[in-house]
Amino acid sequence: MKILQKEFSVPASKSGMNIITNEIIINIPEIKDFNTGILFLFLKHTSASLTINENFDTTVQTDLNIFCESFTNEKSEIFLHTAEGSDDMPAHILSSFIGTSLNIPITKGRLNLGTWQGIYLFEHRKSGSARKIVATIIGD
Repeated sequence: MKILQKEFSVPASKSGMNIITNEIIINIPEIKDFNTGILFLFLKHTSASLTINENFDTTVQTDLNIFCESFTNEKSEIFLHTAEGSDDMPAHILSSFIGTSLNIPITKGRLNLGTWQGIYLFEHRKSGSARKIVATIIGD
């Protein structure tokens, strides 16, 4: 059994769903060294999320963005935590609901994603910053 762990950053992205599958593959070329295993991804932030979703029809991302904006109305007066702006608490809520980690199987040196699946960084802030991801692979 082998274990690999590394940390890397993905550049700042626009608010909403941003596909990062290729950035994951580029930043973790060691995936090819594992015949079987699990890639654990952990996002070191509380105002963005990681998710796997449709990577073919972009209306899926559009609809998810619209839903999340309506789900956490930043104009709401119920939020106390607004130190970093009106989008701060809604970003924390979405991060908690969507999550900051993923587990992806590795098979024959490749991520074993479904045909229409992509890995997304879901930026919940209007002005996101570069985001740090810790990747851990356990396998053979």
